Amino acid sequence: MGRMERRKQRKSPKQILGLLKSKRLIGKIILVGFAVALSCLLIVNVFIWTSDVSQLEEPAPQPTIIYDQDGAVASKIAASNIEGVGIKQIPRHLINAVIATEDQQFYKHHGVNYLGIARALTQNAVSGEIVAGGSTITQQLAKNAFLTHERTYTRKIKELILTKKIERTYSKDEIMERYLNQIYFGEGAWGVQRAAQTYFGKNTSELTISESAILAGLIKAPSVLSPFKNMEKSIERRNLVLSLMEKEGYINQKDMAAAKAETIELAGKNEDEYKGKFPYYVDHIISEAIKDYGLTEKEVLSGGYHIYTELNPTIQESVERVYANDGMFPASSPDQLIQSGAIFINPTTGGIQALVGGRGEHVFRGFNRATQLKRQPGSTLKPLAVYTPALEEGYEIWDKLSDQPLNLNGYQPMNRANSIKCD
Repeated sequence: MGRMERRKQRKSPKQILGLLKSKRLIGKIILVGFAVALSCLLIVNVFIWTSDVSQLEEPAPQPTIIYDQDGAVASKIAASNIEGVGIKQIPRHLINAVIATEDQQFYKHHGVNYLGIARALTQNAVSGEIVAGGSTITQQLAKNAFLTHERTYTRKIKELILTKKIERTYSKDEIMERYLNQIYFGEGAWGVQRAAQTYFGKNTSELTISESAILAGLIKAPSVLSPFKNMEKSIERRNLVLSLMEKEGYINQKDMAAAKAETIELAGKNEDEYKGKFPYYVDHIISEAIKDYGLTEKEVLSGGYHIYTELNPTIQESVERVYANDGMFPASSPDQLIQSGAIFINPTTGGIQALVGGRGEHVFRGFNRATQLKRQPGSTLKPLAVYTPALEEGYEIWDKLSDQPLNLNGYQPMNRANSIKCD
């Protein structure tokens, strides 16, 4: 019986041939799969290398600051809702708060957290729709800078490709700087500098640990977690961020307790006190910078320049008050406001101390009657062409001149109305 059983277990030539064919088929399938995977990898790398992320090379727009004759800030001009800051101006505890909240492996991964993606895919599969993304900070930057916010797998693939290119092109600190300058913090505040000013009335560099935790907590849902709208939720979120920072070793328990005990003082939604000040004067400065220094309007508005002027704020404010008072001007017709322009120049330096180019609502770089209006000078020439030469010839300021017809060797000056009275 034992021999007969062993004989039954032996494969027939046909069975052996079939088994060999199956193994060959499996080998071919494996080989084809490997080739496909390799091709996909090559294609993805081609897309990564050919993807253009040079847009991130452009520095975050910074306002141009205009100074008065004493070197004090007089006005600020900007073309963007974003006010960029460098990585050295961002406190380390703010960066740590963002990392602890948004991407705890930021300095360890190469742009993509595959474990996070797997977790998100599982959640999406269970829910039947895309409810989680597992995005890293670099992925969020790629999405914010180059893509829409639609929840599709096609967009996600593009995001991964751009993420890899960003990681190969920029350092982690450069990525963090660009991310914090572009992210939305709610209440119309784009970028961390505007957020610090909007919520706390201070620059980014001055933020405390507690304030940094509030801003980091806003990223998830800025409209819901805004302390202006719901302070209780904002504090709750702040405390969670502080706990995550302590868990990751960025702060100790003493720091965490002190930050949680800190009273939050909101600045209110006030605009920058220098933004929009002295508009006609600023218009002239912009035009002068474009004409004399070869800059574009965009460069002046977002290049972070520091422009020093002869502006005298006391005179400028006085002139603007006069122009805002309709009682100081003749009555206008219903459809036409009587216009005027004024300019005050330091006769010693030639510097413009004050300038107003019109009445009524100001239009950015609109017609400036103080610098662009071309009219006959009229009696404004008298101090230069008549009074000063007379004083130089020996006349005194109290001397009187005869107001009667005059004949100078046949030349008889007459006024415009052809009267005999000299003007």
